[in-house]
Amino acid sequence: MRILLSNDDGIRAPGLAALERTLEGLGHIDVVAPDRERSASGHSLTLTQPLRVTKHDDRHWSVSGTPTDAVLLALEKLLPARPDWIVSGINHGPNMGEDVTYSGTVAAAMEGAILGIPSIAVSMAARGELLFEELRPPLRTLLERLMQYPLARNQLLNVNLPNVPTAQVRGVRATRLGSRVYRDAVVARQDPQGRDYYWVGGTGPDWVNDERSDAYAVAHGFISVTPLSTDLTHYQALVDLEAHFDRWQ
Repeated sequence: MRILLSNDDGIRAPGLAALERTLEGLGHIDVVAPDRERSASGHSLTLTQPLRVTKHDDRHWSVSGTPTDAVLLALEKLLPARPDWIVSGINHGPNMGEDVTYSGTVAAAMEGAILGIPSIAVSMAARGELLFEELRPPLRTLLERLMQYPLARNQLLNVNLPNVPTAQVRGVRATRLGSRVYRDAVVARQDPQGRDYYWVGGTGPDWVNDERSDAYAVAHGFISVTPLSTDLTHYQALVDLEAHFDRWQ
């Protein structure tokens, strides 16, 4: 089995190194990742400037672009054979709810799904000191099992780990995306010269209390696994729109 790893925290990120150690022995592992942190880059491609690639050794490359760039270049130019799986992460922070639309970690996995490769995004759902090494054993077991799950072409899996010791992990839950509201999403300040500037990020978030959600599962000590799809069509709305248009005629 061939496995491609990527991320949005950069080629030197501790989470990426921990993921590579977690998967050792499962197959041939290649790593193609951005050359620096690209958090919140979403599913963006670099179209207005050339991409540079640095080969660190026979299995590690860094790309001067986004996570999506890294996966695309890996499959189109860098790897001698297509991988059987793509795993993106371990992200230094959570990727739950609507935040998956901003996440470069999820975008790398989504690019894999678009290109026909079964893909998984993995994030540590906390900030500050992250227990990457502590959670390697349960993550290894989970990834081995998920790699036996038959994903459709347009599907991917989004995993969020609670930042707790292994003994405190209560299990694994299949979840849906939660929903949250950030407080003070944009903070206005002034520099020493009196000029305005802004920080995006805010405080919070305030998660909706939904027992089926990824945020609820992680908050209660479970590993969350959320199936996602690259097909963003809202099918009930599609039916409703068709009926609405029919009434025009």
